[in-house]
Amino acid sequence: MSFPSGNSNCNTSRFPDPVFHPVTLELPDTFTERLTATAACVETMLDSLLDELPLSGEVCRPGRLLAAMRHAALGGSKRLRPFLLIEVARLFDRDDEGVLRAGAALECVHCYSLVHDDLPAMDDDDIRRGRPTVHRAFDEATAVLAGDALLTFAFDILADPATDEDAELRAGLTLDLARASGLGGMAGGQMLDLLGSAVSSEEEDIRRLQSMKTGALIRFATRAGARMSGGNDGDITRLTRFGEIAGLAFQLADDLLDVVGDAEALGKATGKDAVLGKATLVELNGVEWTQKTLSDLVEEADALLDSYGERAAILRQTARFIAERHS
Repeated sequence: MSFPSGNSNCNTSRFPDPVFHPVTLELPDTFTERLTATAACVETMLDSLLDELPLSGEVCRPGRLLAAMRHAALGGSKRLRPFLLIEVARLFDRDDEGVLRAGAALECVHCYSLVHDDLPAMDDDDIRRGRPTVHRAFDEATAVLAGDALLTFAFDILADPATDEDAELRAGLTLDLARASGLGGMAGGQMLDLLGSAVSSEEEDIRRLQSMKTGALIRFATRAGARMSGGNDGDITRLTRFGEIAGLAFQLADDLLDVVGDAEALGKATGKDAVLGKATLVELNGVEWTQKTLSDLVEEADALLDSYGERAAILRQTARFIAERHS
């Protein structure tokens, strides 16, 4: 499907509002195949949700804005955050379309954050996932609006009864995602990151920053998966902690790749933290310490999943993949 570039073009025909359908996701058993298959499912869901036809309550979907949103959200990416949400839900035998929609909502927030992070006023990046960033492919104003629209669309998806019939659950998920992505979560972490070492280069402060900027959405993913699938309080606590560990491991691995990684494999520039003078745990403690810490985090993640036995095999492999990734 192609989308016009003109701002005035709007199709005002409407689809009926979506309805919740308990569709089971058929996914392979091995980690690599499961990750790839889940990413494809999320891509398909996002492609469907980011359609040109407006839903009830919308007037129209301007073609240029929609094209920028699709540029940001579609094509490439491992979809790790929705993968974690979906895999935790599968731990408790839920694997329907509602979980996939929740994963897509989470991915919309993540993609919005990347669009805004890449702007000249922030990280000023030209390449994301091996292709031009949204403000380069379109323009800065369109990139700002695309990020804004992706963020609000995430809450649209979560609040919709098509995601779950339980209004109380939907409200809880919406609140959790708002707090993970806002002032005391990802957006607040980005502010601290922009201030950088002017605020603090102490390890405790760097960890706090990273738990907000990167960790908050990953923590939401595992917590949401447990909540959506009816996990008890103990399950939710354990899997929230699993998400915290995964978030820290993800950021440590990311910072390590910025030092020792290959730009072509990553699909983005490396060495930026040093150029910008940003304090990281890798810079503070060294490569060897980082590698040992990543190994320890994998062990802690394994221990948290002990009570789930073989059912948690994919999640165990996910923790290792996050810590040992090369891109």
